[in-house]
Amino acid sequence: MAKVIDLFCGIGGLTSGLIQSGLEVVAGIDIDKKCEYAYSINNKSKFINKSITNVTASDLIEHYGDDPIRILVGCAPCQPFSNHQKSKEKKLNHKDWGLLYEFLRVVKEVEPTIVSMENVPTLINEVVFKEFVEGLEKLGYNVNYKVHNTINFGMAQRRKRLLLLASKLGEIHFSNDYEEGKTLRDIIGDLPEIKAGETCNSDRFHVSCNLTELNLKRIRSSKQGGTWEDWEKELLPDCYLKDSGSSYKSVYGRMEYDSIAPTLTTQFHSYGTGRFGHPTQDRAISIREGALLQSFPKDYIFLPENEKVQISVLSRQIGNAVPPKLGMHIGKSIIEHLRNFKE
Repeated sequence: MAKVIDLFCGIGGLTSGLIQSGLEVVAGIDIDKKCEYAYSINNKSKFINKSITNVTASDLIEHYGDDPIRILVGCAPCQPFSNHQKSKEKKLNHKDWGLLYEFLRVVKEVEPTIVSMENVPTLINEVVFKEFVEGLEKLGYNVNYKVHNTINFGMAQRRKRLLLLASKLGEIHFSNDYEEGKTLRDIIGDLPEIKAGETCNSDRFHVSCNLTELNLKRIRSSKQGGTWEDWEKELLPDCYLKDSGSSYKSVYGRMEYDSIAPTLTTQFHSYGTGRFGHPTQDRAISIREGALLQSFPKDYIFLPENEKVQISVLSRQIGNAVPPKLGMHIGKSIIEHLRNFKE
């Protein structure tokens, strides 16, 4: 039976999806200890609190054991490659820029049978990605990569991601396990109604941020799928009164129940940082709603019972996660590949 180790595992989105696909994930590695509880309790996998720069072959081989099929997966932090990083200098100086090289170093040391990497589509244009692919090919891997959209995997979120698969067994392909997309109504429509700043009695992760009086007026003036152009002039921030702000419409919006969500960011809890207003309720989406839109299972636990819910922390962890549905697609692709070489 193949065994998987998940680098940059976070709270376990990728691991969760791989497990749901039928793979055995024996360990996850991440520098953020705050992710340990959610990762371990939901996935029953070992959490190793380490920076990838300190990870050695022996750390991983210990968990692979004698299994002949070793699978190494991971999503290096995408911030240095994101469209939000406009400056080339800032990209190159970002603290996480070199982590993909560390990923390649670990591959060289461990020599897994199969490698999978996930990241933002803009990574394709960076020299670090080209060198990552070339490095894998020099090690004898057959490499395949493609940009996927999560709406093709049963999600109600527009989220394009670059997926890479590499195998020493031969050519590897992505599964054709496409699933019809959902709408917001399908995913979050049955959750209890809550107000801004309120926590649901039956689910403490169904909690939303409070809103100022001004932002309450703004969201009450917002239409589903609309923009701040729907507001009265006195509700507009100063920046939108200027010509330079007239084209920037990707904030202060309500989602549409019968459509899909925009790409969730690490600040989906905030009404003013994106189009994350609830379709009908006067608030930003809750932590549970964000998790469901990221395709985490409804019963996914993020914190121990006695630990206070910090909305901004959980929003960051969930927004950074690989959607489990995308992890399932990766897992199914790997399983089909292994099956083809066993037959």
